[in-house]
Amino acid sequence: MDFSDQIALVTGANRGIGRHFVLELLDRGAEKIYATARRPETLDFDDNRVVPLTLDLLDSESVRAAASTASDVTLLVNNAGISTGAALVTGDLTEVRREMDTHFWGTLHVIRAFAPVLAAQGGGSIVNILSALSWFATTGSGAYSAAKAAEWNMTNGVRLELAPQGTFVQGVLLGAADTDIAAGYDGPKIDPRTVPRAALDGLAAGSTEIIVDEWTAMVKSSLAGDPAAFYAQMAELLGAN
Repeated sequence: MDFSDQIALVTGANRGIGRHFVLELLDRGAEKIYATARRPETLDFDDNRVVPLTLDLLDSESVRAAASTASDVTLLVNNAGISTGAALVTGDLTEVRREMDTHFWGTLHVIRAFAPVLAAQGGGSIVNILSALSWFATTGSGAYSAAKAAEWNMTNGVRLELAPQGTFVQGVLLGAADTDIAAGYDGPKIDPRTVPRAALDGLAAGSTEIIVDEWTAMVKSSLAGDPAAFYAQMAELLGAN
C-alpha cells in the first residue's frame, strides 16, 4: 500500500497513540493528515501536511462538521478514547455511560459521518484502535472493558456493512501502552510507536485484525477455554508484577 496518496484523519491526535499515528503517517509520506482533538490548539505538528481540526466524539455536530471539512479522506483512524476507572455496579453511572458514549456511540457516529466520504473516494479504509480489554475485565476496568467490547464487535459489524462500498475495516488490539491513559498502571507497557507501525503494516498487507503485543495474543488464545482458568492465570501474572 502506497501511503503517499492517502489523506488521513486521526481522532485524538494531540497525544499518545494518536499523535504517533500522525507522525508515522508523515514518515510514510501521507499526502495530508487531518489531526483532530477536542481542543485543536493542543496540536503541535510542524509539517504543512497536517491540518488541525476540531472533533469531539461526544458532540455530534462537531463530528458532522469535521466530515464536511475533511471531505477528501481516504483513511480514518478512530483512536480517541477515555478511561474513567468506573466500576459497573458501584461506580458513577454518568461515568459508565461516558465510557460507552465515547468508545461505542462516539466512534460509531464518526464512522457513520465518514462512510459516505470514504465511499466517494472509492472505499478507503478505517482503523479502529481497540484493546485487549475488549476480551476480559480486571479490577478498575469494568466500564472501559464493556465499552471496548462493544466497540470491538461494532468494528466487526461495520466491516460487513461497509464491504459492499469497498471500505476496508481493521481492528487493532493491544495491552497497555506507555501513554497518559495508562499512567496509573504499574505493569509492563509497550512503546506506543509500535501501534501505528503494526496497524499500517497490517493495512498494507490487508490484515483485518492486528494483535500488537504478546499479552493481547495470550488473551485471545484463552477465549476458547474456561474463563476461570484465564482469570486464575491473570491473577498470578498481576500478582507477580
